[in-house]
Amino acid sequence: MHVRNTILALGLALAACNNAAKDAKPSATTAAAAAVREVSVSDVENFVKAKSATIVDANGSETRQQMGVVPGAVLLTSSHDYALSELPAAKDTKLVFYCGGTMCRASDSAAKRAASAGYADVSVMRAGIKGWKDAGQSTEMPRS
Repeated sequence: MHVRNTILALGLALAACNNAAKDAKPSATTAAAAAVREVSVSDVENFVKAKSATIVDANGSETRQQMGVVPGAVLLTSSHDYALSELPAAKDTKLVFYCGGTMCRASDSAAKRAASAGYADVSVMRAGIKGWKDAGQSTEMPRS
């Protein structure tokens, strides 16, 4: 009897949590995360050639020194608390963030911050600088 009551109580608690989750409104952070799309290395190659996007490097200085950067990339001072003034002023600018590679999430953090700040066209190149180089794309040494 005690086991049955415990199971019933757990079931009711889970149902209440599930209903609360359905009723919850998405937060600005959730909406910003949903607004960030993923793009491929070839997409970014086209953006660089056409100069149709601002490419944003969310790597730290050590990774930049070892791997280089996408030519012309904006170099953030930090992936999570950079000054918004490091990004273009126009909120309709296409922004593509990248970091070290598929396992790195610094670009996600930086992209979510931009989307939360009102940038409307925000993407992440999941392959990162490693994928960029593996695809035979050129890099440059970071500007100081």
